[in-house]
Amino acid sequence: MTELHRIAIDTMSGDNGLSAAIPAALLFLKEYNDTALILVGDESKILDELRKHNQEPNERIKVQHASEVVLMNESPALALRGKKDSSMRVAINLVKDESADAAVSAGNTGALMATGRFVLRTLKGIDRPAICAPIPAASGHTYVLDLGANIDSTSEHLYQFAIMGSELATAIDGVEKPRVGLLNIGSEDMKGNEQVKAAHKQLQDGGFNYIGFVEGNDIFHGEVDVIVCDGFVGNVALKTSEGLAKMLSQEIKAGYTKSIFTKIAALVSYPVLKSFRQRFDHRRYNGASFLGLKGIVIKSHGGADDVAFANAIGIARKAVIEKVPDKIEEQLQKHLVD
Repeated sequence: MTELHRIAIDTMSGDNGLSAAIPAALLFLKEYNDTALILVGDESKILDELRKHNQEPNERIKVQHASEVVLMNESPALALRGKKDSSMRVAINLVKDESADAAVSAGNTGALMATGRFVLRTLKGIDRPAICAPIPAASGHTYVLDLGANIDSTSEHLYQFAIMGSELATAIDGVEKPRVGLLNIGSEDMKGNEQVKAAHKQLQDGGFNYIGFVEGNDIFHGEVDVIVCDGFVGNVALKTSEGLAKMLSQEIKAGYTKSIFTKIAALVSYPVLKSFRQRFDHRRYNGASFLGLKGIVIKSHGGADDVAFANAIGIARKAVIEKVPDKIEEQLQKHLVD
């Protein structure tokens, strides 16, 4: 029998905790038969939740007890020092000990990054890990990094982000030569701050499929596979796109429910609306990769439901199969030598 991939799930963290994590785990296991999940958290509560779904631990569902939980508003430093038996910490420890191939958590982003960096350490050649996630575009999606791990980034950091993002796009989507763009306030060479200008020169000589500066609207055009930026800009771009998508959804719903005539119009256009909703369903894009660590850590949105959380577990599985950290390390050594 082929050895199963093993993914540790922090079941206690996030806004929904067990009520999202356990159904997500079961949903994932129905779709994939090559992976076992280690459910990390309060053992008695996990078992109770499993039994609500008529499930018991088995070969593909293991339980690892953890007595503490990192709160969503908790200081990363305090969580790291004071909660060494948190579900988050234990899940990442399992990756460190090679008892798991990846960890997934919907918990406090800062605490997750701090814990991942402390426990797993960074790959040689990486100064700072970065958060990378796909954002829906006109054709497929665009990977954007960093999305909030690093508020200030040097040109060298941006160069490293490009290496990591390019390798992720190749590993996850099979893009042989991902088109890499550098986010800027304009496409002209004279625009941007000194860090961006310096990174632009490095990327031009870096051996990437580098297409140059791109602007915010290019995130959604589908003409670039990876967009590199510092964490401050990336997080603003991410939250703006999420807010815009939510507003459009609410306005469309409100428009179609104004009167009997608009409700009839909604019935006629239902296939189009359904396709639109599925295409831009944020749950399909849930799961951000913490790139640059010596191990795989995937961050699910804190408010993710079971479908969204299951998607994050799926991204972890893909990263395990494609050995993303190893491929990033190989490219780092190549670029460092070059």
